[in-house]
Amino acid sequence: MYNFEALSDDDRKQMLEVIGVKSVEDIYEVIPKDARMIELDLPDGADEIAAMKNMKKMADMNNVDYLCFLGGGAKKRYIPPVIADITSRFEFLSCYTPYQAEISQGSLRAMYEFQSLICNLVNQDVSNASVYDGASACAEAILMASRLTKKRKAFVSSDINPNYLEVIKTYLWANEIELIIGEDSESCDLCAKLYQTPNRNGEFKEKLEKNSNELIIACVDIMSCVLFEPPKVDITVGDIQSFGIGLHFGGAFAGFIACNDQYKRQLPGRISGKTLDKNGKTAYCLTLQAREQHIRRDKATSNICSNQALVAFSANIYARKLGAKGLLQVARQSYCNAHNLANKMSELGFEIENENFFDEFVVNVACADKFIEFMKSKNILAGTKIDEKRILVGVSELNDDIEIDEYIKAAQKLSLIRIAR
Repeated sequence: MYNFEALSDDDRKQMLEVIGVKSVEDIYEVIPKDARMIELDLPDGADEIAAMKNMKKMADMNNVDYLCFLGGGAKKRYIPPVIADITSRFEFLSCYTPYQAEISQGSLRAMYEFQSLICNLVNQDVSNASVYDGASACAEAILMASRLTKKRKAFVSSDINPNYLEVIKTYLWANEIELIIGEDSESCDLCAKLYQTPNRNGEFKEKLEKNSNELIIACVDIMSCVLFEPPKVDITVGDIQSFGIGLHFGGAFAGFIACNDQYKRQLPGRISGKTLDKNGKTAYCLTLQAREQHIRRDKATSNICSNQALVAFSANIYARKLGAKGLLQVARQSYCNAHNLANKMSELGFEIENENFFDEFVVNVACADKFIEFMKSKNILAGTKIDEKRILVGVSELNDDIEIDEYIKAAQKLSLIRIAR
């Protein structure tokens, strides 16, 4: 048992002598004076009770009771309390990345089970143990395709999530890979074609056709794969936020990359394998470790030397808690709620752009900003603005008939106001 002891003046004096300076201020002499922050504009110190009261007062200014119909890569779903109960146990709050991972048999087993879950859902042979998020998964998959095909040009469909696209641009620029963005490409000199299904507007998209030896990459909604057949492509990527991960003000989430067996040696990130030890007992280990961390340097498949272990573990618990029937129920309810809301909006006279969607759809409105602002005044987060006259509405299993009716009542009032004007 170790106790924390604050530094004394004598401790500081000894440290300064070892460094070879007379005062703490001398340490910062190398920093230009105009670059220093001389003082902070902070209130006087407060005792714990006063600080807690002030924090609570500020927290009460937040409204967390909106009816949420947001989507576009992050959706509010029901999270079983058991997830927090298990993941908050001290066994899982370990160091960021165990460098001798084989001693962490429990963590490796959790990774292996997550990989198996992903493979089953997206119908692929091999998956990694997660990457940072869906955006980095898309970008890493293109780099993977470039290594496999030895080509330096990639195509990305223009209707991909715009946040994903920005990350892809950065990755490809840094790796000197030319990026083509559009509806489709007939170029025969590509390393990969990447498309999203459902796309940024919630619409299911047909698989892109190969023109030569390029690889086809599909970015999927993992929850949609529970209800619909996943596309059969070379590499499948996506985000796992829908599987028991809270919104958390935008993260942390986790992404995955899964591929055909023939491409597994170029799969980035951590991969856990299952084997037998010398006594014939089941054991887990990191495998195919072509990472920079393992002294591969320029031969490494990625500079991702870890994985979103705790987030992936949460998704694993979520899937196990719900089971196959529970996941199917969540996916079906999300689908039914979304189509129910879309039909009712259409009956009010709003144009719905989508014909083939899962749980997100686009509504045409007179003014997106005014629509969103009015609905928010009625305690409803109505959707995400796409442009001046379109919003993306995301629906989950939490948006039951009562919440949908509230949405319709508010939208109807807005429609009447618009007609009156």
